[in-house]
Amino acid sequence: MAVKQELESVEAIQQGKKRDGFTSAIGVIAATLGSAVGLGNIWKFPSITGQNGGAAFIIIYLLSTLLVGLPVMISEQMLGRKARKDAISTLRDLSPKKQPWWLVGAAGVLAAFLIMAFYTEVAGWVFAYIFKSAAGGFLSTDPAVTSQAFMNLVVNPMQSLIWQWVVLVMIGAILMLGVSKGIESTTKKLMPVLFVILVAICVRSLTLEGAGEGLRFLLQPDFAKVTWTTVLVAMGLAFFKLSTGMGTMITYGSYFRDEQDIPATATKVMLADLLVSMLAGIAIFPAVFAFGFEPDAGPSLLFITIPAVFASMPFGNVFMVLFFILAGIAATGAMLSLLEVPVAFINEKLNISRPVATVATVVLLAVIGSTAALSNSTLAEVKLFGLTFFDLFDYTTSNILLPVGGLLIAIFVGWVWGKEKITDALTNAGVLKNEWVVNGFYVIVKFVTPLLLILVLLRGLAIL
Repeated sequence: MAVKQELESVEAIQQGKKRDGFTSAIGVIAATLGSAVGLGNIWKFPSITGQNGGAAFIIIYLLSTLLVGLPVMISEQMLGRKARKDAISTLRDLSPKKQPWWLVGAAGVLAAFLIMAFYTEVAGWVFAYIFKSAAGGFLSTDPAVTSQAFMNLVVNPMQSLIWQWVVLVMIGAILMLGVSKGIESTTKKLMPVLFVILVAICVRSLTLEGAGEGLRFLLQPDFAKVTWTTVLVAMGLAFFKLSTGMGTMITYGSYFRDEQDIPATATKVMLADLLVSMLAGIAIFPAVFAFGFEPDAGPSLLFITIPAVFASMPFGNVFMVLFFILAGIAATGAMLSLLEVPVAFINEKLNISRPVATVATVVLLAVIGSTAALSNSTLAEVKLFGLTFFDLFDYTTSNILLPVGGLLIAIFVGWVWGKEKITDALTNAGVLKNEWVVNGFYVIVKFVTPLLLILVLLRGLAIL
């Protein structure tokens, strides 16, 4: 028995040496930030902030992040680094014998896959807009014209499929290069570009006459708008925006270096993610208000209002192209982490090479995702539970799989894994002198985070 255990230990060490991972601290930050930053940073966060009290909402959001989003992110990264495996194997290996916690990992893999099924379609619209805006296809200050241009894209089945496939091929090609040469190398290049473009658009937006109203919309505290619903919205946003509950942070955590300070890394990512969201708001809303448009949230802001706004300003077409490049970069970082979840599972659990695992996942997504891509055209009348495939994938992941996954991760870490293992993992076996951080994290993830995530789940299911 001892000989067998020793051989298994040697084999594990050998496998660990062969396993690809992030090679630098900046690479970890770039990849993790790339995962957290997505299209929601560009349109969702700024709009929700302005409509729910501006700076007052930001205060509530920050508190919610510390109590909901950040603890789950730290938990997932910690578990991933400890097991050095895919999301399903991580929960299977770290849980007590015969307890089916691996199902939480399976839910994460499923969630990541289903999100990619519809997210790649939205990303396809973004990349289509880069080229269409460069060709001058949206030079109109009339939202009715830009609305029609958007509808012409989404109701065209061939364009919808082709742009989704272009996105899948691009993301798949990057993942085939591996973790360090693919994910890390790409995000280290893209994240600085994202910040540079954001700042450039911010400067242009702030120089417009009447920009102050947009800043007041985003930053002026209006406590009269703060209600119980506002608090629930902030908690949900704090959870969803950090790319948790879908296996991405477990998978990325498995690529972390042994000496990585996980609490510090997660906090830096959280603050940088917030900075991106605020800069996006500063880039968008001064211009929106300067030209008299409404600060809508969702695709209508991104694909209808924004083109009309940029068409209203001098050199607007240049900034429109930059804006959609910015949105494309944000979408790319998020999609790399989402696609990596099923790819890592197929690669490691089924012992299939990374290139083959990537191609298999991309092909399967092209098939399943086509139902979402055609939800505005060929399959518009095909519905399950009253929802198109696009809306069904969105509802299932956002309202069920992600909050349930985050809730069970918090319960597993706080109640099953326990204080001793948490301390060992977050102090890097005693190397880091951050016991006060660990103690605070333990109390929050065990008692506070689960209760708040139950509220997020109930709100998503329209029970609250």
